[in-house]
Amino acid sequence: MKEKKPTALYKAEERQASRLKEVSVLPQLGMSINIRAAKAQLSALADMVEEGEEVVLTRDGKPVLRMVPFQTTRKPYKVDWDLLQSMPMQTEGPFAEDLVREDRDGRGW
Repeated sequence: MKEKKPTALYKAEERQASRLKEVSVLPQLGMSINIRAAKAQLSALADMVEEGEEVVLTRDGKPVLRMVPFQTTRKPYKVDWDLLQSMPMQTEGPFAEDLVREDRDGRGW
C-alpha cells in the first residue's frame, strides 16, 4: 500500500480541515462541510469544535448553521464567610433537618 505524502499546508484552518475529506475552507466562512457529510463524521467535527474551531454546515452550498465551542457563562459561587460567621446560630424553632424529615415522611419516603 502506498504511503501518502503530507502536503504543505499553510493555514491552521486548512490543517484542521485535512482531517476530514469533505471539509473545505471558504474565504468568508472558514471551515465548512455539507450537512449530509457532517452526519457521517459528527464525532470528528465535535472533536474539532471542542478544540476551539468553528465549523459551518451548508446545504446546497449555502450556510445553514455554525458549530461553535460551548462556553459556560456561569460564574463560580463564592461564599461570603464573614457574613455567615456574623449570623447568629439558630437555637429554637423548626430546624432544617426536622423540616426535611417531615416533608419526606409526608411523601412516604
